[in-house]
Amino acid sequence: MQGTPQGAPHLDIDALLGDRRIRVLVCTGAGGVGKTTTAAALGLRAASVHGRKVCVLTIDPAKRLAQSLGLSQLDNNSRPVTEVEFSSSGTLSAMMLDMKRTFDEVVESHADPERAAQILANPFYQALSSSFAGTQEYMAMEKLGQLSEQARADGTWDLIVVDTPPSRNALDFLDAPARLGSFLDGRFIRILTAPARSGGRALGKLAAMGFGLFTSVLDKILGASLLTDVGTFITAIDSTFGGFRQRADATYALLKEPSTAFVVIAAPEPDALREAAYFVERLKADHMPLAGLVLNRVQQVDAGELGAERARMVAESLDPGDDAQFLLSEMLTIHAAIMDTATRQRHLAERFVAAHPGVAVTAVPARAQDIHDIAGLADVGRMLASGSD
Repeated sequence: MQGTPQGAPHLDIDALLGDRRIRVLVCTGAGGVGKTTTAAALGLRAASVHGRKVCVLTIDPAKRLAQSLGLSQLDNNSRPVTEVEFSSSGTLSAMMLDMKRTFDEVVESHADPERAAQILANPFYQALSSSFAGTQEYMAMEKLGQLSEQARADGTWDLIVVDTPPSRNALDFLDAPARLGSFLDGRFIRILTAPARSGGRALGKLAAMGFGLFTSVLDKILGASLLTDVGTFITAIDSTFGGFRQRADATYALLKEPSTAFVVIAAPEPDALREAAYFVERLKADHMPLAGLVLNRVQQVDAGELGAERARMVAESLDPGDDAQFLLSEMLTIHAAIMDTATRQRHLAERFVAAHPGVAVTAVPARAQDIHDIAGLADVGRMLASGSD
């Protein structure tokens, strides 16, 4: 399989990165398809070739990204990448989302010190900020909003590249803010916090209605202080998080602006392309700006006249007792397997293109080794820009 799949327009990565109207670039797709490496390579190329001031926000806790950027570590603060000669005014910084620390920052920035300390020490808040389903995705949106505000305020960056959280469903990144807001506003929370909101006066009535049995079950599952913790948390957060949902809505709106571009990343495999198809359809339905698809880890072949079937026939005709012929037979068998993989990937890619006409595509060939340094990231950037030529 070579370059852009037949029938698809070519995704011009350099045109995308060089367009200074684009200020947010979101990389998304299924887990394990190379999103983090692609995001870093795009950020590096934007800074080193196009002179952009770039911040790469990654959600991947693996140390390999920090190492490949020449950094000792990545955390919730942006760290400059210095082991690169950038073009003109180009700069590159990177950071890794700390879900709980970002939540803490929201509390600290929207509450007085006493109330913030009360919320941060609350056991229910600690559980919510560390392990509630969707919190990571919500905090990725929150951090993107913070970075975007900072960029507008002081010009620190003119391009933010976002590596979306690894999740079973790529749509979680867009759905998490509404889901978390609904949870905090929902009926379940209102029921649990009714005693706290009424100063305890309603507890007798609720108990008479069987609520006491309900809470005793919850106490056994979640601990005896559940109602107190939840009630205290909601009471404190009511005045502090008046803009909780509004900030999520503002960042969601940012993702729909023409200054944002989505790049969907997929491997040429059924599950990854199925996930990519879901996301392409969701972006279209929500009127979000899709730049195109990066087809990553594509098997490249230059077979000439020797196809898979012919290679297997020749391999089977050789004498396995002769060392030279045995070695040649093994090589031909490997060649046939590679050809089969390339053919299968090509068919999958063409099926995707047929189902989503008009989606621009660029292909990146599979590499023999993982990326472990700046040179490797720069090489991926060149392949992204050239479409694997």
